[in-house]
Parts: sequence; structure tokens; C-alpha cells
Amino acid sequence: MKPQVLQLNPILIPAINDELASLYQVHKFFEIADQPAWLREHGASISAVITGGHTGISRGMLEQMPNVKVVAVNGVGTDAVDLAYCRSRHLPVTATLGALTEDVADLAIGLLIAACRNLCAGDRFVRDGLWELNPQPSAIPLARRFSGMRVGIVGMGRVGRAVAVRAAAFGCPIRYTDLRAMDDVPHEFVPALLDLAAASDALVLCAAADKAEGIINAAVLDALGPRGFLVNVARGRLVNEADLTQALADGRIAGAGLDVFVDEPRVPQALRNTDRTTLQAHRASATWETRHAMGQMVLDSVAQALAGERPAMSLTT
Repeated sequence: MKPQVLQLNPILIPAINDELASLYQVHKFFEIADQPAWLREHGASISAVITGGHTGISRGMLEQMPNVKVVAVNGVGTDAVDLAYCRSRHLPVTATLGALTEDVADLAIGLLIAACRNLCAGDRFVRDGLWELNPQPSAIPLARRFSGMRVGIVGMGRVGRAVAVRAAAFGCPIRYTDLRAMDDVPHEFVPALLDLAAASDALVLCAAADKAEGIINAAVLDALGPRGFLVNVARGRLVNEADLTQALADGRIAGAGLDVFVDEPRVPQALRNTDRTTLQAHRASATWETRHAMGQMVLDSVAQALAGERPAMSLTT
């Protein structure tokens, strides 16, 4: 009999689903009508769990699966998993670390360029027929040059470093803040976030910072200033959205490029209504290449755990 795998989130890559189905008996939890009853009846038979970063898995669910050997997160966020409990059970929790780096960094730069150059507003201006009605050059406000901007990076991990490489290629001076200075990073370390914002034309949030909340507040936005831009490809809750909304409305910052939000998929109407924002639906890793790589890492983690090995991507064992 094939090992039993409980899948809490869909995987969008057909080849990965085919591979899972060929190796395991996959139970798609998201398609089960009476989930509590099913778990009570079948939980003891589950050998592996596949979940997403947002969904994670509760301790209560894990307690009903005494024989599970791995929780494979198809993403990098693990704050929805009780890692301490998993450690107490010597249960590997894996994540797809590294697979998302290039795409997330690409989107960070894309959001920043789009925000600086008013790409989305310009697109709407043409699509809505307004260019024909207003052909004069002054009909669209002048934009801001990205090349040479002073870029401040919050979180110099994998994504932060990849953003720095890309921004440096545009001639941007780079500064960063993190829990400590990095010896292998050639850029200037600024210990205080407020000081980094004051020294930046654009502030790019790349920190995982699972426990941080609202660190980008009115004071930081005021330090960034009326010609400054904010980009967030990290965690929505790093930003105080009420403070950001007010700063945009008052013109206290120039604009924002946001891929993540505090209460997804609910995005504040004020952020949707202004041309000062460029918005995405938490899509930084949403390419075929990255999603396939993530799926393969999930497959590898499950296979390693069920073979009695420590999964290479384990964060808990």
C-alpha cells in the first residue's frame, strides 16, 4: 500500500501532482467536506503532510496524526506551524528555502521601477483612451528616475542580497539594516531602521521577520520623505497600513509597490484607489520555474523523511 499523504493546499504544477499521485495515496484535504470527521477517522494513517506557508498546520491537527513523519511546507513561511511542538516530537518541518529568491527579487525591482515611472497609471491612461483626449505632454505627471536611487534594504538575507545585486546594476548605492552587520556584504550597514529610511530614496522590505509587526510606521515613512518609495515583498504585517495609507494621501511619501498585505486577500480600499500604489496579489514567486522548483523540493522532503532520512530542508530536526 502506498504511504498516505495529506495535502492541505493545491499545487498548480501538473507534473508535481502526477509525481505525488504515482508515489503516494494523496488525500486533498481542501476537497473534503467534513474535515474534522475525516481527520478523526484517518489521521493515524497519515505519513506526511504537504501544506502552504499561509495555511501551515495547527498543533491540534498534528496531535491527531501520531505517525506523521514530515510537514513539507510549499513555501518559505513557517509562522503558521508550531515549530516548538514539532521539535518536541522530532518532527521535520521543511520549507522551499532558496527556490523563490530570484523571482521575489525580480518582482521587488519591477515594483520599484513601476512605482517610480508610474507604469500602471500610464497603462490605464492609454487603455482608457485618455491619451487621445489629452495629447499634451503635461497630461501625465513627470516620473522619477530609478537608476542611481539610494536603495535601503530591510533584511539582507537571500532575497535582500538578490535585490542588492539587481539594484547595484542600475547604479544604485545600497545600504541595509538587519539584526547585525554581515561580514560578506559590501554595502553599508545602518543599525537603525529610521536612519536607513532617512538615507534612502527607496526602502525595500525583504525581511522574513515572522514575529515583527508594524515596523514601517508613520515615523519611518516621514523619514523616507515625500520623494521616497516603499516596496514590500516580505510580510504584509511589517507595514502599518493605516500609517501608509495616510502618508500616501498626504503626499508624505511618493509611492509604494506592494505584493503583500496585512489581511490578504482584503486590501484597504484607499490603497486600491490611489495612483500612488502599484499592487500585486502576493505573486512574487508565481512563475512556472519557481513553482516547479518548489514542488520538487516538497517531493524531495517527503521522500527523504519516509526513507528514514533527515530531510535536507528541515528546520526543526
